[in-house]
Amino acid sequence: MSKIDESNLVVGLDIGTSNIKAVIGEMLDNHFVSIVGVGTYPAKGMDKGGVNDLNLVTQSIQRAVNEMELMADCKASSVLMAITGRHVQCQNETGMVAINNAEVDQEDIDNVIHTARSVPIPAERRMLHVLPQEYTVDVQEGVKNPIGMSGVRMNANIHIITCAEDMAKNYIKCTDRAELVVDTMVFSALAASYSVLTDDERELGVCVVDIGAGTMDLVIYSNGAIRHSAVIPVAGNQITGDIAKIFRTPVNNAEALKVRHACALKDMVSIEDTINVPSVGGRPARTMSRHTLAEVIEPRYQELFELIHEEIKASGLEEQIAAGIVLTGGTVKMEGAVEFAEEIFQMPVRIGTPNNIKGLTDYVNDPSFAVAIGLLQYGRQSIEEQVSQKLPTESIFNRIKSWFKGEF
Repeated sequence: MSKIDESNLVVGLDIGTSNIKAVIGEMLDNHFVSIVGVGTYPAKGMDKGGVNDLNLVTQSIQRAVNEMELMADCKASSVLMAITGRHVQCQNETGMVAINNAEVDQEDIDNVIHTARSVPIPAERRMLHVLPQEYTVDVQEGVKNPIGMSGVRMNANIHIITCAEDMAKNYIKCTDRAELVVDTMVFSALAASYSVLTDDERELGVCVVDIGAGTMDLVIYSNGAIRHSAVIPVAGNQITGDIAKIFRTPVNNAEALKVRHACALKDMVSIEDTINVPSVGGRPARTMSRHTLAEVIEPRYQELFELIHEEIKASGLEEQIAAGIVLTGGTVKMEGAVEFAEEIFQMPVRIGTPNNIKGLTDYVNDPSFAVAIGLLQYGRQSIEEQVSQKLPTESIFNRIKSWFKGEF
């Protein structure tokens, strides 16, 4: 028997607006994932979470996956893929069924969830997730696990996340051309929450915001369940664009300035600090104040954080996120981002990095890898749920094997 048959391996593919990340991990005990391969490549042909050029995106995926496969010394055949974009929407629904045998079993839970999710969904929409929130057995409310409880009827509250069918098909066309099968599509912010949150934060109430280059994705937890999710189609590329225009420098140089020298709060930067700003058209580089760079960036960060705050207020859940805000994504790594966010939100803010990982942690211990690692954690939990529901061992084993082909 080859090593590939003996390992529980999952691949996560995060197709972002600026970068594509491919990660392979082995599922371990105690909710840990061991990272055995990582690949990254600049995303070409993407805009605000949408595919603009199938060929360019396919080539970028192949480069990232090839790097991952080379590091892990194996061949990927299928992936769990993150999806985002302004087309992602959410809704909360309720279902009710009679309990069959006076005691709740798994079939009753499946029936009540099926009833709750049987709402009319337009043909152009695809259902990504059906996430149970809580159950009510007769008059007992707020039940998280009703199995074994006695009762006559049961209600279920669920959270549904949908996306545009055509947008999802464009993602899948790219992976098909890269000779990869999409096992599951996962909303980006949901994936990020799997890698950066603690159980205490979910119970107390928390908002996870993944701020990438093209979109800001968020999910809000309360009492251990997701209550709201959304995508805001404005993000880090706006900051890069401002730097490029105001400082008259190429976009690539503007991105480098943002990463190396920028600060989200101008008051944290000394006026004496200087930076070299490359020019366009072969002109010599100029020396400018780093404080001036911060003055350009601060209003844009304020706009981003205010858009997030407005979304939280519109959800009606602002008072239920006592654990505060967890920020992930490459855009949140900037100096002063957390301090500025706390000023805007008036609640605790922290940067979320992947938890419960082993192996090649130096490559992925970064907020920009929260989604990719979250996909692995999502896959691990899916397998555990199948085991807990006592599915035939052979079917679980075969599904794990189907994720990969080849040998170490």
